[in-house]
Amino acid sequence: MDARELLSRYNDKELDFSGANLHGANLNNANLSRINLTKADLSAADLNGADLSGACLQQANMTDADLNNANLVGANLVEINLIGAELANADLSSADLSGADLRCANLQKANLSGANLTDVDLNGADLSGANLNKAKLAGTDISVANLEGAKWKKASLNRGERTRMSTSHHWVSWSGS
Repeated sequence: MDARELLSRYNDKELDFSGANLHGANLNNANLSRINLTKADLSAADLNGADLSGACLQQANMTDADLNNANLVGANLVEINLIGAELANADLSSADLSGADLRCANLQKANLSGANLTDVDLNGADLSGANLNKAKLAGTDISVANLEGAKWKKASLNRGERTRMSTSHHWVSWSGS
């Protein structure tokens, strides 16, 4: 499936694209709110400025994806692979990122207020200037991320239900098939 087909089917009110292969797709500024991309391969996809509010991207592969300025408000990002993804200025407020892999992700000035970051891998992530107010961070080691200038008023390292005692990822790790 390519970006054009996805957008055409989405515009025809289809929402379920579970397992879709959209590796490298150009979906910048696309309106994909409430779409279901569970276990989809969106690695290296361009979603800059896309509206993914309320979307389900559970266990999706978004390695090296461009999500700068994207709207992911209230999105289901449980166990998502966002290794090396660009999320600068993205709005992830109230999103569920529990069990997500955000190693080496760029989250500069991202809005993560009220987000569930339970059991998230932030090793090497850049959260400088990010808003983590009221975020749930149980089981997440924030000492391995750049938090320079980050806001985290009322963030809780203990609040949130831990899903596992050690991080074990279940997302799709392949590309192109």
